[in-house]
Amino acid sequence: MQKTPTNSLPNPQFDRNKEARVDRFWTWRNYKICYRAAGLERVSDAPAVVLIHGFGASVGHWHKNMPALAGVSRVFAIDLIGFGASEKPHPSQSPYTFETWGMQVADFVREVVGSPAILIGNSIGAVVAMQTAILAPELVTKTILINCSLRLLQEQKQITLPWSRRVGAKVMQNILGNRAIAKFFFDLVRRPQTVRKILKQAYVRDEAVTDELVEMLVKPAQDPNAVAVFMAFVRYSQGPTPEELLEKLPCSAIVLWGEKDPWEPIELGREFTKFACVSDFIPIANAGHCPQDEAPELVNPILIAAIQN
Repeated sequence: MQKTPTNSLPNPQFDRNKEARVDRFWTWRNYKICYRAAGLERVSDAPAVVLIHGFGASVGHWHKNMPALAGVSRVFAIDLIGFGASEKPHPSQSPYTFETWGMQVADFVREVVGSPAILIGNSIGAVVAMQTAILAPELVTKTILINCSLRLLQEQKQITLPWSRRVGAKVMQNILGNRAIAKFFFDLVRRPQTVRKILKQAYVRDEAVTDELVEMLVKPAQDPNAVAVFMAFVRYSQGPTPEELLEKLPCSAIVLWGEKDPWEPIELGREFTKFACVSDFIPIANAGHCPQDEAPELVNPILIAAIQN
């Protein structure tokens, strides 16, 4: 496998907090992909970790985790195509599916990381981590799933919803298939004040909803193609469910879950423990949908222990 070029390694005394905030770029299928890296001064056989963000987020969502993890590993965070500072091609050029993102992450591990890696994903990033492991099992040693998306809008899941919710979800998806309506809705959603309100639903700790966090979500949404990405994903009812992926996962999975997640209830997350690949289920107290950002003092020690074992 390709190793990280020696001339790209930072000085061992380099400030990891600054190192973890430097955007780097890699070309994948002729598209520019943003990523960040830290701990590269560590020997090449140190564990490698790849962090995968959730819907609408980016590499910046891991800035409270990367410096800590870099103390024990080479750690990378990647912007999925369509998000963050990565390019956002029209869906007709690059479909926004878990298969696409899984192939992107697999190629990133192969070409940039240069060795098999532990994949850590939040929300839809957890689904991408599992999809990657199934597509390229030789590249993934372990997965850590943080508040994994339950994919309740997936076709198979919609069948289990009450009639009113099932019809309502399908109507909303059809409405958002109209570009003019979708753009109007997206323009409302990407306003800083709206983003802040949404975050305060997902987070338990108000102090964790900072101006920096709001800006991290708002800035990529201003890209002219961001509305097409939004339309593609909210209408994406196909692809695998987490349960289907867990059934086939070729490596172990550790599941972390914010106990007060309003979007992905922990009671449903606990059902993942019935799958043989799930080696541990760890609730995170007083945290919502993104505990790695909201409660890093609780999550980082768990991640470090998982990386070292």
